[in-house]
Amino acid sequence: MKHLKSLRKYFWKYRWLFLLGIFFVVLTNYFRILAPQITGYVVNTVVHTIKKDSGKLAPTITEGKNYDRLVKTVIDYFEANPDHKILLAGVTLFIIAIISGLFMFLMRQTIIVMSRHIEYDQKNEIFSHYQKLDTNFYKTHSTGDLMNRIAEDVSRVRMYTGPALMYFINLAAVIGFSVYFMLQASAKLTIVALAPLPLLAITIYFVNTIINKKSEKIQALLSDLTTNAQESYSGIRVIKSYVQEKAMLLFFKNNSEAYRSNALSLAKIEAIYFPSMALLIGLSTIITITVGCLDIVHHNINGTTGKVITAGTIAEFVLYIQMLTFPVSAIGWTASMTQRAAASQKRINEFLHTEPEIKNTGNELKPLLQGNINFANVDFTYPHTGINAIKNFSLQITKGQKIAIIGRTGTGKSTIAQLLLHMYNPQKGMITYDGIPINKIDINSLREQISYVPQDVFLFSETVSNNIGFGVENASQQSIVKAARQASVHNEIEKFQQQYKTMIGERGVTLSGGQKQRISIARALIKDPQIVIFDDCLSAVDARTEKEIIENLYNYLENKTALIITHRIFSLFKFDKIIVLDEGAIAEEGTHEELLVKNGIYTEMYNRQQAERN
Repeated sequence: MKHLKSLRKYFWKYRWLFLLGIFFVVLTNYFRILAPQITGYVVNTVVHTIKKDSGKLAPTITEGKNYDRLVKTVIDYFEANPDHKILLAGVTLFIIAIISGLFMFLMRQTIIVMSRHIEYDQKNEIFSHYQKLDTNFYKTHSTGDLMNRIAEDVSRVRMYTGPALMYFINLAAVIGFSVYFMLQASAKLTIVALAPLPLLAITIYFVNTIINKKSEKIQALLSDLTTNAQESYSGIRVIKSYVQEKAMLLFFKNNSEAYRSNALSLAKIEAIYFPSMALLIGLSTIITITVGCLDIVHHNINGTTGKVITAGTIAEFVLYIQMLTFPVSAIGWTASMTQRAAASQKRINEFLHTEPEIKNTGNELKPLLQGNINFANVDFTYPHTGINAIKNFSLQITKGQKIAIIGRTGTGKSTIAQLLLHMYNPQKGMITYDGIPINKIDINSLREQISYVPQDVFLFSETVSNNIGFGVENASQQSIVKAARQASVHNEIEKFQQQYKTMIGERGVTLSGGQKQRISIARALIKDPQIVIFDDCLSAVDARTEKEIIENLYNYLENKTALIITHRIFSLFKFDKIIVLDEGAIAEEGTHEELLVKNGIYTEMYNRQQAERN
């Protein structure tokens, strides 16, 4: 339950809706509680009339009764119109039902609406926090788990802030009013009617403990199931190409079976509640009627004095017990929802309390970057794998230079791009922009001034136009087309049925690998920054398109600082310096001609590439 304390800020924000909701709950139950008293009066009236007609001694209708002030006023009106008592009582009960229903509607319109506002705010808070978390967080957490926490867990918390809370307040109001008027009517019958409740409380306590533990386990299993499904959908082409549909289905079935068995186990535990409620409520009703009838018989035989239990009193108590039936029965359901919400909020808090390692402190600078970059003895090891990706790396890049970083797979090339974007902090050494340490530059300002094409292309399930203009606010169609031309993808877009308005599907599933890469390049080019980083972004294009893109890039990159990371050698592109990486360290550096003369790793890669082309 302590995890739900984090919701207090939302209750404070919507306190007026919450307070109004409580007010309407009280009014709803106040008018509902009047009905049993009027019904008891009607029953007593009938019994009194029958006894009077038979000539038997009968107590007065209101003998020993302490009615609510409003009910007393209504009964006095009934007594003033003796010929229409029953009719007036029926009309009164109908009016009370309408008024109670109206306040019940307002009760739901305040508390349930409040829960929807809280759900909206909480989802926005979680999504906003997700975007603040650094790259390392996403390397250690699955997409399915993240989705489950923002969807399923938030939904369960809403069930607590809405229905569960509403029913709990309603239960408190019903019990408060009922017990008060029951005591006013008969303390003896009140004690008898409420006797089974302690047993109910003990049952709820033990069952809730079990539910809480099972709810946490079920939410974790649901995250695994969601992750499994999400990965299968994203990798469906790989699954089909390797004919692994049956294997993946079996894997999903095993996860689903684990979730199902635990969910059924929880359902069996929860199923104890409602039969228990019905049994205890039924037992209370039987005991109340039995004791009440015995008391009436005893009074009639012995003629005892004092507060008299009448047939109307028994009828009134039966209605009180029936009014308590649903709220008390909902204790189990409410407690179950509260326990589930606590388990879900615990999972949400785990992420909300996770602080990014890379974040602004408020004192960072927002300089206009010129393009001078310096690596000074940089070492970096990935915290989640322990791989030492960069070792004693030093590199001086001046404004306008074109630098190529070349190496085999796994030599740390992409890590350099991640460090330049301040996705990670190096464990040793320093990176500076125009002489300013990277950790003293505002993160958003830094990334806004760099165009980056990642190795793993990601396109949104949007139009081609929106994907290209993603990094620029209100990008014009003219600038989008220009960027597409520079990336050598314009002609192919024009062939699409809806051209730039074509929806490209999730992750660009409707496009070829080369088309996705070129749209990703266009997305970077449209920003027109001072610093450009291309991370192996031409691996899926043919030689002719590669040559065309390089020619376009050479003109585009004039006076810009460019860092091109690749495992292929672009002999047509005149680089100011080429860095050859091997196992995270600089093995060779120089121009294309200088490196060929050294007859080292670069020469070996160049000769192999030429042989493959031939």
